Amino acid sequence: MMNRASSFLWNLRQFSTFVPTSRTMRLYPLGFSRPRIVFSYNSNLRNLLLSDFGNRVQSSIRYLFQDALIFKSRDDFQTKGVSTETVLTVSRVLCPRRLSFDSKHSLFSDEGLKINFHHEASNEDVLTKETKPTPVNYRKLSRECSSLSDVLDTFSEASTFPSSNYISAMWTIAKRMSDDQKRIEKQLMFNHPAFSQLCEQVMREAKIMHCDHLLFSLHAVVKLGIPQNSLLVQTLLRVVQERINECDEKCLSVLSTVLEAMEPCKNVDVLRAGVRILADQQVWKIERVFTLQAVMKCVGKDAPIALKRKLEMKALRELDRFSDLNSQHMFEALAAMNHRSITLLNECSKMVLGNIHGSPFKVLINILQSCRDLRYRNLDLFKGIADYVATTIDIWKLKQVLFLLILLEDLGFRHTDLMDLFMKKVIDDPASLNMKSIISILHVYSSLNHFYKCQTQEFQEAMARSLTGYLHHISSENLLKAVSSFCLMNHFPLALINQLLQKDIINELLTSGDIERNVHKLRILAACLKLDASCPKAVDLALPPLPSTPLSPNAKVADALSSLLGEGYFLRNVQLPHNYHIDFEVRMDINRSQVLPFSHMDAVTSADIQRVAVLCVPRSTYCLDLTHPRGFLAMKMRHLKVMGFHVILVHNWEIERLQMKDVVTFLKTELYSAEAFPTADVNLLTTVRT
Repeated sequence: MMNRASSFLWNLRQFSTFVPTSRTMRLYPLGFSRPRIVFSYNSNLRNLLLSDFGNRVQSSIRYLFQDALIFKSRDDFQTKGVSTETVLTVSRVLCPRRLSFDSKHSLFSDEGLKINFHHEASNEDVLTKETKPTPVNYRKLSRECSSLSDVLDTFSEASTFPSSNYISAMWTIAKRMSDDQKRIEKQLMFNHPAFSQLCEQVMREAKIMHCDHLLFSLHAVVKLGIPQNSLLVQTLLRVVQERINECDEKCLSVLSTVLEAMEPCKNVDVLRAGVRILADQQVWKIERVFTLQAVMKCVGKDAPIALKRKLEMKALRELDRFSDLNSQHMFEALAAMNHRSITLLNECSKMVLGNIHGSPFKVLINILQSCRDLRYRNLDLFKGIADYVATTIDIWKLKQVLFLLILLEDLGFRHTDLMDLFMKKVIDDPASLNMKSIISILHVYSSLNHFYKCQTQEFQEAMARSLTGYLHHISSENLLKAVSSFCLMNHFPLALINQLLQKDIINELLTSGDIERNVHKLRILAACLKLDASCPKAVDLALPPLPSTPLSPNAKVADALSSLLGEGYFLRNVQLPHNYHIDFEVRMDINRSQVLPFSHMDAVTSADIQRVAVLCVPRSTYCLDLTHPRGFLAMKMRHLKVMGFHVILVHNWEIERLQMKDVVTFLKTELYSAEAFPTADVNLLTTVRT
């Protein structure tokens, strides 16, 4: 009792300096049915205690608090005939964060003073209070409602706090729908009369929601397809900016996931920068691997390299805790950061291969896409994925396997078993393929220079027949792509070529679209029409000349040829007909036992000369196993042989590792025929090559 009295007197002294004013307040608990409590103050003492709140709040404060009250002056309403006892209790901080108010409108002093008022109702006071509705649970709501409109109907009947539960319930329901049903339901949602009311309510409550409710609302709104430039989305983004320091690990995970799915804009960019700061500060405190991967995807390619390495080190520390999903998703996370961590990728590749059976097809596609983006080449990983798809090919759709083959081709990987199986399926059911699929198949098989011994001709004819059916609907560029692929495979369907060679189509290709690419493919066609015996016709195409670009053949090979043959016995940078170029040309006798000087060519007949083309080729001209040439190199070798050349391929990546004496030995072995050396020398040179 003494403590109560002393507290009472202390409070009285603190408020004694204020002029007592009679003031009436209306208090609204947060809720959409707006239950109300109306109080009248008859006691001067009570007026003294509350006058400071009246002066600070002044006319109105529109900031809302969870389980808090809105204060309005008595000018806003009449309280005639209503008398109540003072009832105001602040037992905890009402807002989960500190709001920035103007100093003269601050509800609490800078010292964070907590004021507790206790009361006991008197007999003559009258209390009027409506029942506060029970907050709706979004899980229960999503179970009870079968459509997005049902949720909106429930909201319009009796809206309760927080409105984020309605948004979350709608997204939960939408996830269960098919794509077509989801599209229809979203349209009905936008047209529903309560939808705009719900959006307004979410915006009003944004500043007072718990941080996780706020972020789940933003996540649901984005996933429901509400436009990013809408006032609702931008308002939520701005509020999240203000409250980003409240994010715990769960909130950071949700925020990272949302931002990663959004298009760049000012508010998104600011939040992404905020996530980078939080990640840099809290990376060692992150406990869940999925949160770490969500943050890695969110920080993006523009993140500082120091932050990328810090996230990489955190991931390496957590390797022992990686689940199968963690190892699969790490590829995508590293690709989103554009950070190639070979150690991390190698470890995750082992985990993927160890648990590949039963992996969803989408996961395999994401892994290959990430490897392509990161320029990560792992033969074991690619072979393991292709082996798994080949053994389970019957459970996949043709389009799925084709998509996988397209990615493998982009990576330069040729899996013969899978490509043979796919070829058989295409031959058995070519009608199941549309025009786009046919063009993609032709590109994959021609680019990787893949032939199936017993069914290649049947495959090519089936593709040509299927594409001929689209002849009147195919665009000029797609027709050129298809014919160019057939040319690389040394197959020439006459109907397609005749359609392509029409004057108006050629003019269109030379004046629109990607002209440089079109000219390159037309040069391929022109060379094939002239050089390939299987081609049914030869036509001259008026194509623009090749650009004069300075070429510098491999200097190490040039020095080795000078040391081996001497100057005057080989030529550099030789331009041949049909737009072909070779790095070095050497002329030898017909048995390739003697090199002939170019100064004495007039005295020698062409029948006694063997021309040798030395091509210095990069890795990209080979498949990933570095033993099988890709389509364009294979076609060039075919045409050079038609022009009378013996072709020698020099691998640039191997030459760079060799010493000069080994390069000379290698060229000597390649230039001269086996009959030109004693058997012991041939064996020695072969050993040096390997």
